[in-house]
Amino acid sequence: MSDQKALPPVVSAEEWEKARAELLTAEKAATRAEDRLAAQRRRLPMVQFGEYTFASTDGPVTLLDLFGDQQQLALYQFMHSGPDHFCPGCTFFTKQVTDLDGLSSNGVAWATVSDMPLDQMAGYWKRMGWTVPFASSAGTTFSADCGAGGGFLLNLFLRDGDTVYRTYSTGQRGVDRLLFGNTILDLAPYGRQEDWEDSPAGWPQHPTYG
Repeated sequence: MSDQKALPPVVSAEEWEKARAELLTAEKAATRAEDRLAAQRRRLPMVQFGEYTFASTDGPVTLLDLFGDQQQLALYQFMHSGPDHFCPGCTFFTKQVTDLDGLSSNGVAWATVSDMPLDQMAGYWKRMGWTVPFASSAGTTFSADCGAGGGFLLNLFLRDGDTVYRTYSTGQRGVDRLLFGNTILDLAPYGRQEDWEDSPAGWPQHPTYG
């Protein structure tokens, strides 16, 4: 069997410009829709959240401690897949968590928690060379109270003094859309090459976690 991949049709420059302009119209409409969603998101109410104490390599830390000097906190719940197993999606996501200084300069702290035992988390962070702040939520009800269950979730919190409020949460495709790698792949001719995508016949595709 040939390894040759199917290719997009070749057209003249004029035809390409026309097709690109049609897509640009749709892209601009989507951008305006995203702007409206962001405006709606900024108007969400908030709900007071409980007090939690996590385990970290520096000792116990509370949810409030994870804010540091910031008023806002983005907190990712990394899926716990059992001993010696690590969620590939959460791993892919965490690899792309960068520019925490940029977030901090805009008043947002970042941390990752997981129901993994602290030793398992610390070993994986060392193995991956990650510097992303982390803590273990094992033994707490934090994951369940957030609605993450045994999965993954991104929460946004705001503190008013020592009181913590949850302002937003998202999971599944809501987290997926935040990834730099996926964003670039969505612009590439072959996309992410995953079998759920609507791609032309002959496009290379594979299972998402294959």
